[in-house]
Amino acid sequence: MSANRSKNSRIRLDQLLVQRGLAESREKAKAMVRADLVLVNHFPVIIKGQTLLDVGASTGGFTDCLLKHGARKVVAVDVGYGQLDWGLRKDPRVKVLERTNIRYLNPCDIEETIDGAVIDVSFISLRLVVPPVSDLLRKHAFIIALIKPQFEVGKGQVGKGGVVRDPQLHQQVVDGLSDVFRDLNWTVMGHIPSPLLGPKGNREFLIHLTR
Repeated sequence: MSANRSKNSRIRLDQLLVQRGLAESREKAKAMVRADLVLVNHFPVIIKGQTLLDVGASTGGFTDCLLKHGARKVVAVDVGYGQLDWGLRKDPRVKVLERTNIRYLNPCDIEETIDGAVIDVSFISLRLVVPPVSDLLRKHAFIIALIKPQFEVGKGQVGKGGVVRDPQLHQQVVDGLSDVFRDLNWTVMGHIPSPLLGPKGNREFLIHLTR
């Protein structure tokens, strides 16, 4: 096997999506890959016919995946502006709530019964995000949330370059958040390492909650 062929065989999936024109950027491609791998292969959640909340929608990786798997509607919430893919923005199944902090979102702004949520936020702890999200969901719902240790540990525990490398800290974060979620009457169905590393190589985790 030639060196070039060997190199091509190991090409990252997110890079391949960009090269083939299926994603506009590596960041969007990474979001697409993570969303699809999680929803299809790891967590047995019902998407078809559901109205779902995408918290930290950004470019819309999770929103796109939810729609492709049959979601009736997705409410895409983000504190930023203008990031959501134009095709998703035009889709009548997507309600876009930009410049919106989920902590202060009024249920009246949604006008829908929400069956479940996906959460991918940065620079804030899930301890502050999951409680208000819980209040927006129906009684029997699910949450899939991306745990980012770099935003959960104390500043003194974040290593050089903003990376948390200690596996013990990773476990402490997952265990601590799991206890918080249980106190909110969620059942922790399981967690997995994210199929893709976060920015700067941070190891992140996905957790599945039901109630």
